[in-house]
Amino acid sequence: MGFGSYDESEQERQQTESDVNDDDAVSVQDAKHDGEVNYESNASSAELIDKLQEMKEDADEKEGGA
Repeated sequence: MGFGSYDESEQERQQTESDVNDDDAVSVQDAKHDGEVNYESNASSAELIDKLQEMKEDADEKEGGA
């Protein structure tokens, strides 16, 4: 078979293999966690807002440059 050829038997094998692995999957309902996250920061609100703005600008530059 050449590059890019379609082989239905290969696809069937992949489907069968993925069906077998379903038993190992974690259910979303089983992975729920009720809790909370707390942290303390010595930074002021203004410092945190400035940092957030920098992060947004960096993300915008990456999107525009990619």
